[in-house]
Amino acid sequence: MLILKSLGPAVARVSGIEAMRAGLGALIGLGLTGLFVLSPQVDPQLGLYLVAPFGATSVLLFAVPNSPLAQPWSAIVGNTVAALVGVAVCLVVTDPALRIALAVGLAITATIQCRAIHPPAGAVAMTAAMSPDAVAQLGFWYALAPIATGTITLVLLATVYARLTGRHYPFRQFDDPSKHGTEDRNPTERLGLSEAELTNILERYSQSFNLGVEDLARLIGAAELQAATHASGPLTAQDIMSHNLITVRPETALNEIADLIRRHRFTSLPVVGSDSRFLGVIFQIHLIGMARDDAQRLDRRFGAALRRLLDRDREKPMNAANIMSVAGPRATTHTPIGALLPMMADGDTDAVPVLEHGKIVGIVTRTDLIAALSRSAARTASA
Repeated sequence: MLILKSLGPAVARVSGIEAMRAGLGALIGLGLTGLFVLSPQVDPQLGLYLVAPFGATSVLLFAVPNSPLAQPWSAIVGNTVAALVGVAVCLVVTDPALRIALAVGLAITATIQCRAIHPPAGAVAMTAAMSPDAVAQLGFWYALAPIATGTITLVLLATVYARLTGRHYPFRQFDDPSKHGTEDRNPTERLGLSEAELTNILERYSQSFNLGVEDLARLIGAAELQAATHASGPLTAQDIMSHNLITVRPETALNEIADLIRRHRFTSLPVVGSDSRFLGVIFQIHLIGMARDDAQRLDRRFGAALRRLLDRDREKPMNAANIMSVAGPRATTHTPIGALLPMMADGDTDAVPVLEHGKIVGIVTRTDLIAALSRSAARTASA
């Protein structure tokens, strides 16, 4: 039974949307490369033609862009070095079987030494070893065109496609600035572990080819957040949310919104339509942003700067619909704390609306979440 189980899928299930995203990316990447850079037809003169290994490179670049094997250095240097090795072996060894095996074996060794392991590079070397006529025509130019030219093109297209589809490629380095532009790491990644210690963990478990240090830091941070929810018990959004809500309409003027926030000391206000359906959230920071020019003089209750801003608004009225956020995270009454924690851990979101059938029934603020975790920690300590 264990043997049969081990023959099953080792990759976690992914959504159909993610599968479509990866497939569409490869289609666009290879399509544009074939249309504008390399020809689908073999051109033995210029060498500007598509080769089969580019299909394997596309799988990595568009399906698993976070893999160290898919990063620009690995792809470009790996494929190019493998091409050079393949051509050199092809020019020296005449026996086909020996030539192919030697080309692939030496390419693997060379790319590992260059810290540029890239699985399709083995196919690049093999393609060269299997094509003595093309190698005789192109020589070492084969490494530049089509291999380096095609790989660089695919990497550039993968970079653009990742940004357009909400992914990050190339992946972040461990010492990259946080999303706030400071040298501090993002809150969920402050593990107390150095880059050297994380690298040692990857090497100890032979995972350095599969995971980057940055990815490991994010995974450990996510795991710690999830583990923290176990101590809180089976709490859901319904257990900790604020029920007695103050809401505003899309046409509510900014001065009314500011008065509500100041009077109730809120950090956020939900916006609802005439049918009580949830439309968005206004955060206190949105109002502060409107008065950015006077930010130095803002006090904790917005002060004179916000008043001057509101005076200007009377000449050019602005309302809730102009500044509300509509794209933030949302929850239902049954959403567990484990799902709420990562929504607010990095500081992007101060409050998560709780919806039922499109209507807001409560809101969970960061204060609500901290209070719930504090109570849980106190109960655990006294047990």
